[in-house]
Amino acid sequence: MPISRRGLLAGTAAAGAGLAVPGTATAAAASSVGTVAAGEKIRPGDARYIDLVQRGQNKRFTAKPEYARVIASTEDAVRAVQEAVRSGKRIAVRSGGHCFEDFVDSSDVQVLLDMSTCDDVTFDERYRAFSIGVGATLEKVYKDLFYGWGVTLPAGGCLGVGVGGHFAGGGYGPLSRKYGSVVDHLYGVEVVVVDQHGRARSVVATRDNAHRDLWWAHTGGGGGNFGLVTRYLMRSAGASGRVPSESLPKAPSELLSNLIFYDWKTIGKAGFVRAVRNFFDFLEANNSPDSPYATLYSPFILTPSATGTFLMSNQLDASVPNAAGLLKKFTDAMIAGLDPAPQVYDVPAGPFLRTTIQRSIPATVGTTRNKWKAGYLRKGYTDTQIETLHTQLTDPNNTATETSILLVPYGGKVNSVRPDATATAQRDVMAKMVMTVSWNDAGEDAKHLAWARTAYSEIYRETGGVPVPNATNAGSYINYPDVDLADPAYNKSGVPWHDLYYLGNYPRLRQIKSTWDPRNVFTHKLAIEPL
Repeated sequence: MPISRRGLLAGTAAAGAGLAVPGTATAAAASSVGTVAAGEKIRPGDARYIDLVQRGQNKRFTAKPEYARVIASTEDAVRAVQEAVRSGKRIAVRSGGHCFEDFVDSSDVQVLLDMSTCDDVTFDERYRAFSIGVGATLEKVYKDLFYGWGVTLPAGGCLGVGVGGHFAGGGYGPLSRKYGSVVDHLYGVEVVVVDQHGRARSVVATRDNAHRDLWWAHTGGGGGNFGLVTRYLMRSAGASGRVPSESLPKAPSELLSNLIFYDWKTIGKAGFVRAVRNFFDFLEANNSPDSPYATLYSPFILTPSATGTFLMSNQLDASVPNAAGLLKKFTDAMIAGLDPAPQVYDVPAGPFLRTTIQRSIPATVGTTRNKWKAGYLRKGYTDTQIETLHTQLTDPNNTATETSILLVPYGGKVNSVRPDATATAQRDVMAKMVMTVSWNDAGEDAKHLAWARTAYSEIYRETGGVPVPNATNAGSYINYPDVDLADPAYNKSGVPWHDLYYLGNYPRLRQIKSTWDPRNVFTHKLAIEPL
């Protein structure tokens, strides 16, 4: 099939309750064994420098900081931040390197703090929660949680993504319709903050201690806004934490799956509209938290007609009663009314972790330049919007190396949480749309950016070119940042970018920002602004 592996996998793949650990760098160091020095400054000319500054996923952006530091501990982080603040240097923090905009790789970044070695996954008896280092990749998290305790998280499908930004932005994946967003399992966060006097210190904020507001800000407020996160504490709401294996969702034992391939040569515009409508109608009808389809994950990967086919990749927890019958009923609904019928390939049932890894995007950082755009859906697009998708995907002027419009099932258990209970405000949705355009030649940046911007604005033509919250749309997802939403040349709706990402939660996020980062040390192009 003329579909790349990445294109195929893009959708298959998202006692201490009242204690905090404030304190200055001196206090933190005093509590450690021996003297912990901040990582050395790695400057241009050092072979490690190029590796560190070019780790970002989007090759449109490469920073040239004065130096980089590889952080090895919380004490390291406090000292590194303190020195940078004292020197008046602009800081950026990198975890996995998958930020789609230049929040880390910006030309004005002077100090790059790399967190990739802070990747331990353990059970913290003090907080009765799993401690996950901010540099851990999703692959490491999945393996350590599953092999160690038989549990998992409803996180994403790209194995190389670091938890740093993924968790802080909300986090979602194949199990979210069953278990909610990642942040619905966030008990606490350890974060280095800088006060109004420029003093750096580490704080542990939990959902039930005195720093609850800082915890709340990390349940969807997005990375790089409030401080430098060193680790996350994960424990499901309602779990006591006394038994580690009962503190997070149990992983499925086995997954059923299949693939549905649609032939561009035979489907036609009417068939395309019917296929996408089938998908939306089914999700709308089966979106309750207690639906038998709560474990269904069926990303619809729409690729250009030049690829020959597009596909839907489906999986379901095999332990669900009548799982095989449910998957067949879903599959029949997806191909209903299509003549000739798409090809259905049944995949043998497989164990959870192995199947998850096989169907995920590998833990490697791509070498392409790209642009991402996204939107939440409360209900399916209109037929006119679906016809617009067809027009874009059959456009011969799109010559990008890879293009996809991904329709991702969402909702379910996610929607059982109040919009203001976490900073992740979109709690009445059924899907996400993710548009990706990738290419290799820097000389083609303007061409491919223009195509992506036009395609996106046409989808949302009736709402000023962006997914303005209404009966159909619910804004966008901060982990798919798009600086165009803050540019009136592309966002003609009059609705500010922060209302698209945070809905009604932005005023509270600004208040928390003013409390915990009053000097605006941690900032970027879509950063939360202090009051």
